[in-house]
Amino acid sequence: MTPQFPNDAAPPQEALAAPAALHEFVASRLERALGRALPHMEIRFEHLSVTVDVTVVEQTSGLPTLWNALRLAVAGVGRKTRVVRKEILKDVSGSFRPGSMTLVLGQPGSGKSALMKVLSGRFPLAKNVAVSGEIAYNGETQQQLKDRLPQFVAYVTQRDKHFAVLTVKETLEFAHEFCGGELMRRGKELLAHGTEEENARALEAARERFEKYPDIVVQQLGLQDCQDTIVGDALMRGISGGEKKRVTTGEMEFGMKYATLMDEISTGLDSAATFDIISTQRSAARNFNKTVVIALLQPAPEVVALFDDILILNAGEVMYHGPMEEVLPYFAGLGFEYPTGRDVADFLMDLGTKQQCQYQVELPTRSYTHPREPSEFARVFRESHIYQDTLRKLEEPLRPTLLDHVDQHINPMPQFHQSFWQNTRTLLHRQILLTVRNKPYIFGRGLMITVMGLLYATSFYQFDPTEIQVVIGIIFAASLFLSLGQASQLPTFIAARDIFYKQRGANFFRTSSYVLANSVSQLPLCVAETLIFGTLVYWMCGFVSHAAEFCMFLLVLFLTNVSLGSFYFSLTAASKDINIATPISMAATLIFIIFAGFVITESQVPNYFIWLYWITPVSWTLRALAVIEYRSADLDVCEHRGINYCDEFGGLRMGEYYLQLFDFKTERVWIVYCVIYMVAFYIGCMTLAYFSLEYLRYEAPENIAVSDNPAEEVVSKDTAIHDRVETAYALATTPKALPKPGDNTILDVVPAPPAFTPVTLAFRNLHYSVPKPSNPKEPIELLKGISGYALPGRMTALMGASGAGKTTLMDVIANRKTGGSMSGQIFLNGYEANDLAIRRSTGYCEQMDMYSEAATIREALTFSAFLRQDSEVPDSAKYDSVKECLTLLDMWDIADQIIRGSSTKQMKRLTIGVELAAQPSVLFLDEPTRGLDARSAKLVMDGVRKVANSGRTIVCTIHQPSMEVFFLFDSLLLL
Repeated sequence: MTPQFPNDAAPPQEALAAPAALHEFVASRLERALGRALPHMEIRFEHLSVTVDVTVVEQTSGLPTLWNALRLAVAGVGRKTRVVRKEILKDVSGSFRPGSMTLVLGQPGSGKSALMKVLSGRFPLAKNVAVSGEIAYNGETQQQLKDRLPQFVAYVTQRDKHFAVLTVKETLEFAHEFCGGELMRRGKELLAHGTEEENARALEAARERFEKYPDIVVQQLGLQDCQDTIVGDALMRGISGGEKKRVTTGEMEFGMKYATLMDEISTGLDSAATFDIISTQRSAARNFNKTVVIALLQPAPEVVALFDDILILNAGEVMYHGPMEEVLPYFAGLGFEYPTGRDVADFLMDLGTKQQCQYQVELPTRSYTHPREPSEFARVFRESHIYQDTLRKLEEPLRPTLLDHVDQHINPMPQFHQSFWQNTRTLLHRQILLTVRNKPYIFGRGLMITVMGLLYATSFYQFDPTEIQVVIGIIFAASLFLSLGQASQLPTFIAARDIFYKQRGANFFRTSSYVLANSVSQLPLCVAETLIFGTLVYWMCGFVSHAAEFCMFLLVLFLTNVSLGSFYFSLTAASKDINIATPISMAATLIFIIFAGFVITESQVPNYFIWLYWITPVSWTLRALAVIEYRSADLDVCEHRGINYCDEFGGLRMGEYYLQLFDFKTERVWIVYCVIYMVAFYIGCMTLAYFSLEYLRYEAPENIAVSDNPAEEVVSKDTAIHDRVETAYALATTPKALPKPGDNTILDVVPAPPAFTPVTLAFRNLHYSVPKPSNPKEPIELLKGISGYALPGRMTALMGASGAGKTTLMDVIANRKTGGSMSGQIFLNGYEANDLAIRRSTGYCEQMDMYSEAATIREALTFSAFLRQDSEVPDSAKYDSVKECLTLLDMWDIADQIIRGSSTKQMKRLTIGVELAAQPSVLFLDEPTRGLDARSAKLVMDGVRKVANSGRTIVCTIHQPSMEVFFLFDSLLLL
């Protein structure tokens, strides 16, 4: 039963546990104060198509190595290139109504994500990507709302990209702060159409909701227990995958959004959590008149029943788009009967695939043939009365209320909720928090700075200023070391860029604010590095003992440090990925070294390279620091140590003489020029970073693949045109491991003995606790006396709500926990296990698939087998274990395919195979079906079943398994 609140009460704590009541309470008050219905949005799209021109690389018998690439490039000179036009969406028409919930179903690669990205304005565009059709929001075209569209339409991506060191609540609070509250700023203006008392109550209710909204989102998404836990990533333990998915959903809940598009938000969630989240969205759609569109994989029947409409996509074609209650009768009319005991979503997703045969029934009309291809289903649907009703609705004029919302709510909305300085302040706060929590980097960098400073200082302790090579060498090494240390930030900048793309696409902040805040946040570290390193080197090496020269020395080093930091930041902003940024940074380092003026002087630089000398920041640093030292009062003299330099060297003072030996300018004004150049270089790099981040986005449509359908349009273009085609969509094929015709196949009649010992796993009274972040003395107990067992040859499922402790239990059993307090007993074949026994007898498949993308699948398995099996095992046995992995997981046809570009289904099987190659007796799998549709999940779990049948013990966590997958297991441990 939905709780009810008094008309004059603000719903504080009760509303947190009852989102439907909160929505009804706030919506009713706002509507009375507004004097009309809450603003809402209808999304209409007609004949929407998305095509991508994909370059097909000629198939060869070799892998895409450097030699093969060069050979093909030479052989392909003058040849025409084959470009395939891949259709991602094909003539899609429909509408999403305010106050309704629409479910989008489809196989991976069907076009679900593309449709949502296009409608939300997030689809990446390039020269070889074409988007056609009409999209309107309350009658306004997408082009008219282009810059402000993210303020009305929220898009929840299927990829969980967050800052690992921020806690769950901090992540949501920053999103809330960025999105601000336009209603709060315009509250008195908007909420002024009721009675005075109603307006005051509405304003108070809105303010109450606004101030507590992060807590409300935490409560509604079930994140209370982990709100003070860091999010984590692949290298840092944090919240679970399901909790991370809920954070991704919650991050886009803030702001005045009239429509929400969610892409596969149930990945990693249990059925109960998915039901609760979808129910909350349904309540928001009903009470706030929001337009909600959600794409799901393997939704349970009770979740499907929450939706009003459904859109089924397959290969970019619309197979059905209409009311949920009519979908089963519609397909029954086409000759596909829904079987009892089968999930509705699985049944609908099987249509248009090979699996549809099991649902076909004969119809009275003998001449009727069942549609088989997605294009046939789309053709039949376009002839249906449901589609015709949709077309009539698209031709109908908009309701006057929708047009009023455009003038009163949509047009006045700014592009960003915060001002430039508010944006910058919020971002600076976040960046400083990220920097301070990166303690390994701070401690490591600080230790390195101190050690290297002492090393330089002691190696060249109290140098002789007449030894100009030593002095300039120290200056060169010091400036180069301090500056190039910023190159270590490249991976951090690249990782943060993906999060920037997501949040900038949602109009959280301005790009200029982000660039400025990121730069300013680095200044404290640069100051500390300069002070520590510069002080040690300056005074211990014996530079002139004057405060003014010392301060100028530190200033130049500091500016150099900051300028080179901005250079590497702009490099990551302009580079496609870390594999491109790293070689460029190495080449830049080489240029800095060669053309700094120490290895070769200015007069020795060829004329055609002299521009490199003048643009290299290190050369300006070297010149300025040399002038500071040798034009000081102590060294800028005629006579030094009995030598009169003015008489012997044509009127040159000592400092001028030594500076000219390295072709340095001798005037002190070059110190000022250095400062000006460094500031200009810094501004130039920051400007480049801004334009790169704002206008150059390295995002590409997902699941681009060339089908075997000969009907696909193929366009041949000259090589010159091919050079302009975006390389992100180039397809390369790798050789398949298929036997050649005529080859003999040898089968082992007598099976070889297993290379592992079957193991019975048992655990008793396991406890695990970690310190509470807010109060380290108070522990949080994550496992409370868990006992259980797993037998060889059997599959044991670990199930429970997201965050129940499934992954934690496996981590404790597999001895993967590095912190916290653990107690209890673990037995292997009846003997209490030690750390060595557990490591040698178990394998662990994590949720995240991380590999070297340049290797082939067979190479990854071989690498694992040779590294992890005992050295006494003969090589032939290790190769046999690789073949066993390929056989059990049905990967022979992709064995010689490079990992880059593999599908999620293939990556999951590879993850299992890499652990299986170590010949473990017990195999732990953490959500092996995460992100897969029902058919792909069944294929992966069939491979796991084969592994279990080989005599190994399988322990597996799993969320929302289909009936077919669930009955593959032998035992269940419910947490």
